[in-house]
Amino acid sequence: MRLKPGSIVTFLCLSAAFSFVCFTAWSRSGGSGLDMYQSQFLELHQRLLYAEKENKKRSRELSIVLDAIKRVVAERLNSTANHTDAMKWKVLNLTSKLPLHLTNIHYYLPHLWEHENSLYPNVVIGQGRTGVSLVMGIPTVKRGKQNYLLGTLNSLFYEMSAEQKNDCVVVIFVAEVNAEYVNSIAESVRTSFPNEVQSGVIEVISPLASYYPDLSNLKETFGDSKERVRWRTKQNLDYSFLMLYAQPKGTFYLQLEDDIVAKPQYIQKIKNFALEQPSDEWMILEFSQLGFIGKLFRTKDLPLIVEFFLMFYKDKPIDWLLDHLLWVKVCSPEKDPKHCEGQKAYLRIRSKPSLFQHVGIHSSLAGKIQNLKDKDFGKNMLHKAHVNPPAKVTTSLRIFQHYTLEKAYEGMDCFWAFSPVAGDYILFTFLQPLKVEGYLFRSGNMEHPGDKLFNTTVEVWPAAETDLLKDAVGHGDKVNYQTTKDGYLKIGTFDNGIAEGIISPSVGKIQAIRLSIHSDSPVWALLSEIFIKTS
Repeated sequence: MRLKPGSIVTFLCLSAAFSFVCFTAWSRSGGSGLDMYQSQFLELHQRLLYAEKENKKRSRELSIVLDAIKRVVAERLNSTANHTDAMKWKVLNLTSKLPLHLTNIHYYLPHLWEHENSLYPNVVIGQGRTGVSLVMGIPTVKRGKQNYLLGTLNSLFYEMSAEQKNDCVVVIFVAEVNAEYVNSIAESVRTSFPNEVQSGVIEVISPLASYYPDLSNLKETFGDSKERVRWRTKQNLDYSFLMLYAQPKGTFYLQLEDDIVAKPQYIQKIKNFALEQPSDEWMILEFSQLGFIGKLFRTKDLPLIVEFFLMFYKDKPIDWLLDHLLWVKVCSPEKDPKHCEGQKAYLRIRSKPSLFQHVGIHSSLAGKIQNLKDKDFGKNMLHKAHVNPPAKVTTSLRIFQHYTLEKAYEGMDCFWAFSPVAGDYILFTFLQPLKVEGYLFRSGNMEHPGDKLFNTTVEVWPAAETDLLKDAVGHGDKVNYQTTKDGYLKIGTFDNGIAEGIISPSVGKIQAIRLSIHSDSPVWALLSEIFIKTS
């Protein structure tokens, strides 16, 4: 009779037979050999169980390695001899990425021996995107008073190009075990960012409850309360889980938080800064001076970083641990602190001005008010000015404070109004008919990225009725625009808060441009850029 590899059932059958032989031998010998047989049997049983566990883990790890090798080979085949900066960014660290040996985790989280599946997340939203240049990780938890996540996502995707979206993935780690809450966050993301969810640029994951050890008996240190110690300890575990999940997905990992705003073109600025580094010895590129916001790592370094975090996850906050890791790598106890800081500066390189600003007030720690601001972030440009042709501007929207449409049209400020309802409009009537080549209307800004115009069309009133009639029927080379009941031509629509287009010369001179809102909006409306290009 042969033992099939990995078969516990077969082993148990043999164990039963072995036990019977032991029992028979004991009966004949008066029981003198019982202890020896039992000891040998239990030892053999434990060894086989352990071997089976290890075999399963090795299989999973080999599968991950194989996927990584396939990805690297594919990228290398697609690369050319003369790399542009964009290609250099992708191949800057195109080395073999081996997964973290998960067996090490059990030394720091021994309860996971009984919960092997706890290292694998519940993927609520995701297309399994891999092979990107940049992976952005955003942990989020339930806050007592306000949730900032959607505002953060709006800021991150604000002005992000299609090319950049195709080369990144944003992983939202909902660090809660309440399924109802996790699903509610996923649904809000799905509703607010349907295109990003469908394309795979956004993923939403959550942990199993069994991932977390017992956090009720933690030692209170550094004068922190029991609740704060528990909060920072769980936070360390959350960051570690998120990093492990993100590690095989791309070349670089950017650590963010769920209550931040980003500067325009932040991805390109991060790439440029990484490419400018004269040496590849760096471990962290910092794009914010606050806490754990805006920290860029190579994904190949994440296994080492996570293992260090897990060694001391109960002892100190995450930003302290990161600094200690750098100390361990390059500082000598025989040198003074100044020398140590100089050595760490080779591994931790700061970019100024900061690209990310902390905006949350209510901390994820219950009852804590956090007014931290990055002084190096500077002021956001909340509007963009253009020279527009003379016009009379009117609107049916209820204006908020001093943010008038006149100021926005003249480039002095943004236009901000209370929530629009169906039938509201914004009208620009030129003092004399003009040849208009194109237009750009941008709604929302960096501080209020969600205050966009939805279900809104761009319409024009041609100065000559003959042009209007000809366009309506599509004569000759005319563009076939739809006509509204009151005679305007629909020439465009807002998509993700932006309306931009070229106006056909066949329209002729234009007397007015109108933005018509066709449905009630749950959010306020903000115009941060108005540009009417004339010939």
